[in-house]
Amino acid sequence: MTGPHPAPAETASVPADISLADLPLREDLRGEQPYGAPQPDVPVRLNVNENPYPPSATVIAEIAAAVAEATASINRYPDREFLALRAELGRFLTADSGGGLVRLEPENIWAANGSNEIMQQLLQAFGGPGRTALSFAPTYSMYPEYARNTHTRWVVGHRAADFSIDTAHAVGLISQHRPSVVILTSPNNPTGTALPLETVRAVLAIAPGVVIVDEAYAEFRRDGVPSAVSLLPAHPRLIVTRTMSKAFAYAGGRLGYLAATRAVVDAVRIVRLPYHLSAVAQAAAHAALSHRSEALARVQDLRSARDDTITWLREHGFSAADSDANFVLFGRFRDRHSRWQGLLDRGVLIRETGPDGWLRVSVGTTAEMAAFRAALLQVAPGGNELPAVRDNGRQDAGADAASGSADRAASPADEGVGR
Repeated sequence: MTGPHPAPAETASVPADISLADLPLREDLRGEQPYGAPQPDVPVRLNVNENPYPPSATVIAEIAAAVAEATASINRYPDREFLALRAELGRFLTADSGGGLVRLEPENIWAANGSNEIMQQLLQAFGGPGRTALSFAPTYSMYPEYARNTHTRWVVGHRAADFSIDTAHAVGLISQHRPSVVILTSPNNPTGTALPLETVRAVLAIAPGVVIVDEAYAEFRRDGVPSAVSLLPAHPRLIVTRTMSKAFAYAGGRLGYLAATRAVVDAVRIVRLPYHLSAVAQAAAHAALSHRSEALARVQDLRSARDDTITWLREHGFSAADSDANFVLFGRFRDRHSRWQGLLDRGVLIRETGPDGWLRVSVGTTAEMAAFRAALLQVAPGGNELPAVRDNGRQDAGADAASGSADRAASPADEGVGR
């Protein structure tokens, strides 16, 4: 018969004086910092592109009930293929991307813990030592981290002054580097720029590997802006990624997904961790999707608020880039950090990101946007402090543009927010 373990004579603490430098860390990780956006406790938080409206009481109750049901068998491993959830995601994406013109079967869909994990899985499957991934800056700052984590060479081109991608530049860079993975972000973060399908087609025609179109903010796109999902039937190496974090007000639920051929999904299934999507995560996401019309009802409100914000910024002398997302990139400031700090001192947190001189504000509630406008007029009453840009975001001659070069690591000017 065994009794309780005897209490140690003296309580021992885990050593606190050891640092990363004392560990056998991979050399390419030395000097790196953990990813994360600043999140001080302030009244108005408009820096991480969240949906500012929480779920309704009905949706909360449905999610809670679904989680409770899943918990009854929590002693068992979850359904590792989760075909019912994949079917529901496919039905939504089919309706959202062209009125049913593209039929997506469950086998064309894959889901994971946010589109961050989806991207990591794609780089695990199609990147790796001796391979190259390529994108165009300024863009999402996690991309080079996915490449780093999978030992994939990272090459970055530049976007044009209006934050579009010049087709000739893209074709030339792809021809030069022959990447296994090309990442196109539409709408782009942090600029909000949506890509025309002609650009995507041109990249697909020349790319030797897979082409990923990251559509994390696609539900916020303006009327008439198409989704790359419509190109899937003609392009077997195209992958379109989405997330429930933004439009579905589900950032805390962590559910991202992709649409592609069955072969692409099978490739990702090879590298996924066993049972990577818990039974609770599956149940909660399915319940949230079943109320998608209610969750998405706020999208039009946020689109309208975004357009109103762009108009207001321009009327008050600021440059504001056109946006198909739930945020606006605006400027231009000689010392953007001091303007960012001035807003923070007044209880409004936005994001210091993008090309030099620009800041980004997420679209919040009516009250939050009113607080942002009032604070901005206090810290920058004169509007633009650098050469103005035309209303579509194009910079006047002589103004600096977003730029990048081959084998470039992430910089503070790139954008980073979990998806």
